Amino acid sequence: MELNTVLIVGAGTMGSGIAQVSLQAGLSVTLCDTMAQQLEKARKGIETGLAKSVAKGKMTPQAQDECLKRITYTDDLGCAGDADIIIEAIQENLEAKKRLFAQLSQLCRQDAILASNTSTISITAISAAVSLPERFLGMHFFNPVPAMKLLEIIPGLSTAPQVVEAAKAFGERLKKVPVTSKDSGGFIANRIGSPMLNAAVNLLDSGVGTREDIDSAMKFGYGYPMGPLELIDLVGVDVQVAVMEVLYQEFGDPYYKPAPLLKRMLAAGHLGRKSGKGFYEYPSEGSR
Repeated sequence: MELNTVLIVGAGTMGSGIAQVSLQAGLSVTLCDTMAQQLEKARKGIETGLAKSVAKGKMTPQAQDECLKRITYTDDLGCAGDADIIIEAIQENLEAKKRLFAQLSQLCRQDAILASNTSTISITAISAAVSLPERFLGMHFFNPVPAMKLLEIIPGLSTAPQVVEAAKAFGERLKKVPVTSKDSGGFIANRIGSPMLNAAVNLLDSGVGTREDIDSAMKFGYGYPMGPLELIDLVGVDVQVAVMEVLYQEFGDPYYKPAPLLKRMLAAGHLGRKSGKGFYEYPSEGSR
């Protein structure tokens, strides 16, 4: 399966990041979102990301111009019939994803691959809404997509082996490192990493260390590029809570229970970079 035309549904941080790396790989991209404001924000972010690549000497100005010619922004899913692969990057909610894939199943070609960027939700559960579920799988990118190399490939119960191989080849074309995970809550990376992030929040809440000390301990003790609290701010407090709730629901182990401080921050709207305030403050980002 040669995948040259990509539709990405959801123009948030993940969707726009997937769009950017797809453009840099020479693919034709359509980015779809129901919110015009989100599409405009994504457009600016992609243009800024490509400009940074030019400034660093990783891309020529001509290549940048070619990338910008290959992307279309739309709020209409009617374009789904043109895509070789469709990647969903909407909110981490099972019912919302099922509704979207039920709609996409009616609009896309029968030979198109359908993929979810979910970080924790069962691929097999989502596939219940997909016609021809053998063409559906999980493709979990990591934030920020242009910088992070990992791509988790998650087959569902019905996913065809050739679809898994096509997804791996697609990931390699995007210069990602694909790993395959069983369809189990949190897959590989979040099953290991998210409880660590959760533990860092509990340490802060119990006064074991300040936010700076906790982050510095992991950066300079374990070589992490950013601390766990900084990472939650980047990914989003809402996303971290959603991940932990899925893990807790699936395994029933208190080890996976979302930290109480995370739940309080979510209720207060302190979501991290996206809201301008999380464990740290981001006044310039929150005011955009």
